[in-house]
Amino acid sequence: MRRLEALQHLVELTENRPVVVTCAATSRELASIADRDNHLYLLDSMGLAGSVTTGLAMAVEDSPVEKVIGIEGDGSLLMNPNVLPTGGFTRPRALLVLLDNRAYGSTAGLPTYTGSIDLGAMAEAAGWAVGRADDPATLRAEFTRLLALPGPCFLHARIEPGNAADIPKLLADPVMLTHRFQRWLAAALGS
Repeated sequence: MRRLEALQHLVELTENRPVVVTCAATSRELASIADRDNHLYLLDSMGLAGSVTTGLAMAVEDSPVEKVIGIEGDGSLLMNPNVLPTGGFTRPRALLVLLDNRAYGSTAGLPTYTGSIDLGAMAEAAGWAVGRADDPATLRAEFTRLLALPGPCFLHARIEPGNAADIPKLLADPVMLTHRFQRWLAAALGS
């Protein structure tokens, strides 16, 4: 399964849910499929999707939001693995989807450590409920299963290396994207 294919399925599963998206190729590919107000693209913020997802989930704890969804890459998560024990301790209603292609997809495909280090096992050791997927049907089934569980959940999806071809850069103003997301979230919370 390629990243673009995984994102197409995630778009269908997150239409009315807050989604925090890691930077670079993942944000660009997601925006090429569906650029929605409920997407908070973290442009130029590698390593922070898990932290923002966790913090946002804590901020909306007493709201109708069932879970805040984060879409993260392995290279980005390796820049800030502290989010795993932090989430295990704080227990936010977050579902962090790791699209693990075992490479820094936006920087010439240099390998990450995930060929040897299991980030799903790290999440589980830190207290996250963990699901695993390497095909679209399992991705959808595990996403749905984890969505129903309390506390932090981690979906470790193994994907093929490589970026989709001919995807334009996401050149939107990050401030405008944030305001758009804030307006969507305020409406979703009824405030």
